[in-house]
Amino acid sequence: MGFGQTLARLVRASVLAIALIPCAARAAPPLATYGQLPGFEMASLSPSGDHVAIIGTVEDKRLLVVMDAARNPVYKVVIPSKSKIRGVDWVGDQAVLIDYSQTVVLGMDFTTNKAELGTVVVFPLDGSKAWVMFQGDADITGGVRGSYGLVQKNGRWFGYFGGITLQSSLGFDKYLSTTHPDLYEVDMQTRKHHIVGRHIEGDEDWRGWLVNDTGAIGAVLDVGSKTGQWTLTNGRGLKLASGKDPLGKVDLIGFTADGASVVYGLRDSAEAEDKWFSVPLTGGASQPYLDGIAVDRMMYDTGRRLIGYIEDNTSSSGHFFDPRHDKVYKASLRAFASARMVLTDANQAFDRLLVKTEGAGDPETWWMIDIRTGHADPLGYSYAVDPADVGPMKMVTYTAADGRKIEGVLTLPPDRPAKALPAVILPHGGPGSYDVIRFDWIAQAYASRGYAVFQPNFRGSTGYGAEFEQAGYGEWGRKMQTDLSDGLADLVRQGVVDPRRVCIVGASYGGYAALAGVSLQHGIYRCAVAVAGISDVMRMVNQDNYASGGDAMINRILKREIGSGHDLKAVSPIRFVDTIDAPILLIHGKDDTVVDYSQSSAMASALRQAGKPVEFVTLKDEDHWLSRSETRLQMLEAAVGFVIRNNPPDPAPPAKVP
Repeated sequence: MGFGQTLARLVRASVLAIALIPCAARAAPPLATYGQLPGFEMASLSPSGDHVAIIGTVEDKRLLVVMDAARNPVYKVVIPSKSKIRGVDWVGDQAVLIDYSQTVVLGMDFTTNKAELGTVVVFPLDGSKAWVMFQGDADITGGVRGSYGLVQKNGRWFGYFGGITLQSSLGFDKYLSTTHPDLYEVDMQTRKHHIVGRHIEGDEDWRGWLVNDTGAIGAVLDVGSKTGQWTLTNGRGLKLASGKDPLGKVDLIGFTADGASVVYGLRDSAEAEDKWFSVPLTGGASQPYLDGIAVDRMMYDTGRRLIGYIEDNTSSSGHFFDPRHDKVYKASLRAFASARMVLTDANQAFDRLLVKTEGAGDPETWWMIDIRTGHADPLGYSYAVDPADVGPMKMVTYTAADGRKIEGVLTLPPDRPAKALPAVILPHGGPGSYDVIRFDWIAQAYASRGYAVFQPNFRGSTGYGAEFEQAGYGEWGRKMQTDLSDGLADLVRQGVVDPRRVCIVGASYGGYAALAGVSLQHGIYRCAVAVAGISDVMRMVNQDNYASGGDAMINRILKREIGSGHDLKAVSPIRFVDTIDAPILLIHGKDDTVVDYSQSSAMASALRQAGKPVEFVTLKDEDHWLSRSETRLQMLEAAVGFVIRNNPPDPAPPAKVP
């Protein structure tokens, strides 16, 4: 039973928003099935495990629904459809927190014209009115600038959030003197708040905090952008560690499980890898922590105590420090041995787990595992796709031209043999990211139309170690680009793909790669689709530097990872429009604060002036992450339609008679 079916029954709705398609012979699912926001979008388990908060869609309404342990709804509220939800969390079992963001136009005194500002809305379950963090406080601006955890003290819950404090001057209105946040403690019942940690002075310096399980600041990290000098102290100001890194690759990770030490991370430039260390809060020598292990994300108890970690590799395997927790997790993995299981949340006792499965025949299924009863119950599906319509996926390994081993995800049409297929090359964004076997809504949409879809984890991707990631430095438009076409060549050699029928599609860095595929490379792709893509690398670097206020550390990072000067011109597709040999579709959100809209508008103008075939779609009120359902679908319909027109798939095979 899908999420919409379950939820519609619970709230007595009559029309299902996410019903499974019947298993009889059928056409491919409509693109709206893939392009709209998932019907089951996200979920969070309360600390006791007695409640689960779900963001989902029923009857075209986006809802926050809270269900109790018996799966009965105890709270529901409509969420505005245009809201850009970033996360959901709990204040004990008494209230749900939703993190939102919105694109805000800034004034002329800022170095960038738009910014994505966050806020937190609190939904009490006792029926009292929802409230917005810091709303109505004339002393705080810019919304919520970072969340630092929730702590229970003497039966009451307190939250810790960053907020930019306006300054006062005698005879003048309050004014903005810095964009650095202070740390506020907020009583989650009375909404009263006060500053518990001050920002660091200096426009180019920044400060981070760790709040322990008593609600006190346990560790402070200060980093100077000009010099890269950093200092780690405990909450009383005792220096625990210090150093210098011109790239500022230093992070506060958390407290050890016993709360006695703090864990911090550094980038070792000589060995080209990240290293973590722990140091006692009372002072002492730093010791290696999780030495030799690449970590994707940590898992925490209250007070930022580390309880486990997920490895940064394509298997995404997890490990827990508590033997019982690890045993429970490993048993859950075995229960879903035929799928990729992702742990999304757990209660404090670690006897109820919220997990998501994905893989062959799975349109992302959400499960509640109850260790006490030994049951795993499905909560619903992210996408209303029949399992038979999920394109099969597998990892493919090939060798690049220089001998480097590359891996990627191949998704095939669900109803056709893997022979001489039209194809879509779909490089990921970042470029610091990687693809795994999972239900990728863009890849599945193209596969449903008869295309083989290949997602190469080119050099520069994460998930394969620091050396592999740094092998991409300075390789935009060069080896990072040929890694894509080398993967295509391998699929052609295997007979899976017809080399005459291939397009390249991507978003963000992937959008850059799509443009580079028909400007810096030639004769490979029949068309290119760039969503929020970079056309002028020099312009991007200059804009990033300007937006940072000339931050020296940002400048050093950009030079190291991308390049500078003539190198940037040599890999900018906009400088090679005269050589482009395939039609291009440009798609860009007008509210993009990561890749400026001008990257696409300027490319469209240059292509038109050069007489090249180009289409340009503007997504109104959309950001970089395609956060809105309507414009996300608009993007997918435009992208898939463009590829079909320029690279038609084979006719669908006759429907099988039951």
